[in-house]
Amino acid sequence: MDRKKLIDRKNNPFYKHAEMEIFLAERDGEIVGRIAAIINDNHNKEHEENIGFFGFFECIDDQTVANVLFDEAKKWLKAKGVTAMRGPASPSVNDEYGLLVEGFDLPPAILMCYNPTYYQKLIESYGFTKAKDLYAYYIHRDKALSDKLKRITEIVKNKSGVVFRSIDMKRFDEEAKTLRELYNRGWSRNWGEVPMTEEEFAYVAKDLKPIVHPELVLFAEVKGKPVGFALSLPDYNMILKDNKKGYLLPALVRMMLFKKKIDFIRIIILGVLPEYLNSGIGGALFYETGIRSVENGFPHGEASWVLEDNVMMIRGANLMGGDKWKTYRVYDYKL
Repeated sequence: MDRKKLIDRKNNPFYKHAEMEIFLAERDGEIVGRIAAIINDNHNKEHEENIGFFGFFECIDDQTVANVLFDEAKKWLKAKGVTAMRGPASPSVNDEYGLLVEGFDLPPAILMCYNPTYYQKLIESYGFTKAKDLYAYYIHRDKALSDKLKRITEIVKNKSGVVFRSIDMKRFDEEAKTLRELYNRGWSRNWGEVPMTEEEFAYVAKDLKPIVHPELVLFAEVKGKPVGFALSLPDYNMILKDNKKGYLLPALVRMMLFKKKIDFIRIIILGVLPEYLNSGIGGALFYETGIRSVENGFPHGEASWVLEDNVMMIRGANLMGGDKWKTYRVYDYKL
């Protein structure tokens, strides 16, 4: 159901400013690969680029098949007049992004991708080169919640006057609007980030609402004004991965019966508005997320993803005793 919504060009609001063509590779009547070619007008406007993307890539371990898929995506994108192809983006930076290149022995956290090891060879052999790496950090309470960080957080609170509060689920639509405003302002300077339209954010928020743990969605406020937020989700993959046959009803039953067994979260988004980047509030928000996670039965988790050159977030992860345990890669190919 989730996959279908991502490629629903009629109802998904992403396609109001983007277009996509999807291809299947077939050999002797058997499907052996797939790919999507995507043009995101909002990305090109935001970053003053003229590029397309590839995504939803799956392929058998056969370079010939991979080459045919990339050729078809390239042909479609060139006909649209773009000058480069970037990916994997399925279908955008606000969805699944990047290719796993390190950490294959670890299970993917919720809403993160996974792929066979040979995909890297298929992509790089075609001629793609690295554009950017994205990191995932493992965070555990034994390292994260140190006395030193507690003292630093208290100093930041006293100096800035920041307070933290959980999302009010009774005002979910209003709170989601504030989250979107913070996200679009706070992440606008990040590499590859694209502001989400009101319709897009509402579309995503509707899906997240049933699985949100209110104590894991935090606002940072100064004098009553929201200046940052953190969004984390329980890692439902921990229980869904045992649903071997993939049937919907057993999956929903498992989510209801066994969600208390989940002890792992994914910190999906955490940050502050640009004018508060040097205030220490981001680090305090990181610590507050750790405290509330532990209090609610989640002693460890993953912070993902973090740009390889996002110095502030990497510093925050290191201060929390985080260990880099997965790497995802975004590739470029000049047309």
